Amino acid sequence: MTGFKNFILRGNLVELAVALIMALAFTAIVTATVDLIMGLIGKVGGQPDFSGWTPGGLPFGAWVTAVISFLIIAAVVYFLIVMPYTKAKERYFPGEEEGTPADVALLTEIRDLLAAQQGRPPL
Repeated sequence: MTGFKNFILRGNLVELAVALIMALAFTAIVTATVDLIMGLIGKVGGQPDFSGWTPGGLPFGAWVTAVISFLIIAAVVYFLIVMPYTKAKERYFPGEEEGTPADVALLTEIRDLLAAQQGRPPL
């Protein structure tokens, strides 16, 4: 029973479950946005679903609809998730300044101190 309890309470499992729930909830938003944009395309072009288009008897329409939906989904995810997340991350968690990373600078300092203790000039 302890093993099961440890499995359920493991941090990664909980984080993964939360991520899945949030992704499923966000799917409704993305789907509604794609439907809205496809509807706007339909108003402009006359038909939001190109599935009926079969030039030469080949079902190109379904493929065109899938490609347009994919591009719209990619744009929605980029503009509603990736861009705001990146801007918020840069604002609230700024990256380290350019130059030598702190751990490398610390290791260099330790190396120089050890060299000085042994009577050698620092590198």
